[in-house]
Amino acid sequence: MESDIEVWIQPGGKRLKRMELFSTGEKTLAAVALLLAIMKKRQSPIYIMDEIDAPLDENNIERFITIIKDFSKNSQILLVTHNRRTMEEAHSIYGITMEEKGISKALSLDVKDISVNE
Repeated sequence: MESDIEVWIQPGGKRLKRMELFSTGEKTLAAVALLLAIMKKRQSPIYIMDEIDAPLDENNIERFITIIKDFSKNSQILLVTHNRRTMEEAHSIYGITMEEKGISKALSLDVKDISVNE
């Protein structure tokens, strides 16, 4: 139980290397890809992910969004995030605010109900 596990990955356009040699974002994408591959093999109608996109930079956020959009065709995904770009792609947004000290208020927003004034 105390032995190391060596993971090798090869992101698109890069050579095969040990996972520890990649950036945090690339490691996260590899872990997400593995997680989604497992989840795709044993599908569920809903998945909950908490701050899974936090370590990603802007380029990797775009890749992550593409993966999640494709995956969400067959499952509902509840994603806890603080990333603005990830929230921009959401169908619905839920949040908690505290307008008065000690009094929390739940907010919800259905994105399709928003009209953009040009």
